[in-house]
Amino acid sequence: MQELLQSFLEDEISDQEFYDGIIDFVYSFNIRSGEYECNRFVIKKMDHLNFIIFDEYVIDDKREIHNSVSIHKYKFIKLVNEFAKKQGIIVRSSF
Repeated sequence: MQELLQSFLEDEISDQEFYDGIIDFVYSFNIRSGEYECNRFVIKKMDHLNFIIFDEYVIDDKREIHNSVSIHKYKFIKLVNEFAKKQGIIVRSSF
């Protein structure tokens, strides 16, 4: 689980624009469920508090998911913001 989250952070929280898109999706109350496609990973919002992060592969035109991790909204925000701060990205709190 930790390795998947670390890979997600390193691949997806690399600049301000990527961070902003992800955090907007996570914070949005208008999106009750759905998916956000990052560069490599997909974030699936199950409801306003629960998310699944997975690395998606397309093999023979079929979607395959080999590893995933579920995470609570507030833990996810904390991880993303802590990593973003280390990268020099301007972090946002809830709006």
